[in-house]
Amino acid sequence: MTSTVTQMLRAVASGLKIPTIIILLLLIALTVVLLGTLVAEYFTERKQLKGSIPQLIDEMQGKNTEELGEVIRSSGLLQRQKDAVLEVVSRGSLPEDTRIALAKKLLLDEEKHYLGRVRVSDLIAKVAPMFGLMGTLIPLAPGLIALGQGDTKTLSDSLLIAFDTTVAGLISAAVSLLISSVRKSWYAGYSSSLEAVMEAVLDITGGDGNEDE
Repeated sequence: MTSTVTQMLRAVASGLKIPTIIILLLLIALTVVLLGTLVAEYFTERKQLKGSIPQLIDEMQGKNTEELGEVIRSSGLLQRQKDAVLEVVSRGSLPEDTRIALAKKLLLDEEKHYLGRVRVSDLIAKVAPMFGLMGTLIPLAPGLIALGQGDTKTLSDSLLIAFDTTVAGLISAAVSLLISSVRKSWYAGYSSSLEAVMEAVLDITGGDGNEDE
């Protein structure tokens, strides 16, 4: 009975070797893609982000709705941030509670958008070491059997697969973790900037500032 169970477990482990290696290769490829998107995001978004939020808030003071929209459009905010703020500006005639609820909804939508961008890299950072460990342990069984039989070639091949899969899993996890850390730092700044501008817009449009001069 014990021998049968052991053989079944060995068969399952052996059958998982190729799928594990394939998954690790896919994780490496996906990590390279994510690294490329990070670089592209830096040049298309991060590098384009200009201007000081306190200075922008100062420029917004005393403006009516139309002038406020022009200030936002000409600011150094990201396009997504501009769209969110302009959405609140264009609803200046709504009751204060409604505008606050709208601003919170837009801020939440932005947070969800940025969370979606880091979800894949976070997942890779968690699962890549697991598959790396699987790729390490699975070849060791036939390697140990080969060692007992004096088959050094099979042993060396098994150890080589074990080392390669370990490195592949660790590299994927490390790079993905770095990508997630960088993006979370960027997105935290984006969210805080957007929230500050939203608060300023709500204050300005909450009083007489929502009436065109």
